[in-house]
Amino acid sequence: MILPTEVSTHSFLGGVKKLYRFDNGYGASVLKNEFSYGGNKGLWELAVLKYTKNGKSKITYDTPITSDVIGHLTDEEVERILDQINQLPKHK
Repeated sequence: MILPTEVSTHSFLGGVKKLYRFDNGYGASVLKNEFSYGGNKGLWELAVLKYTKNGKSKITYDTPITSDVIGHLTDEEVERILDQINQLPKHK
């Protein structure tokens, strides 16, 4: 079960964007809209985030999970990847 430290949901470009943050300093941006990869088919796009000590985040491309954003994801696939992000070792 995924237990993020923080989750927020926002309207974003005519769709939805969810931000996740985990205790290990990583998180994810998960979005679905007409511009996202798979959004026109009701699927999600996910980017792995790295949070700084001041709470800001930016996309990271250097995790074992992916070196890019991942598109065309079902709800179950998003859950699986969020669990993988949650299990990453704490970043420095």
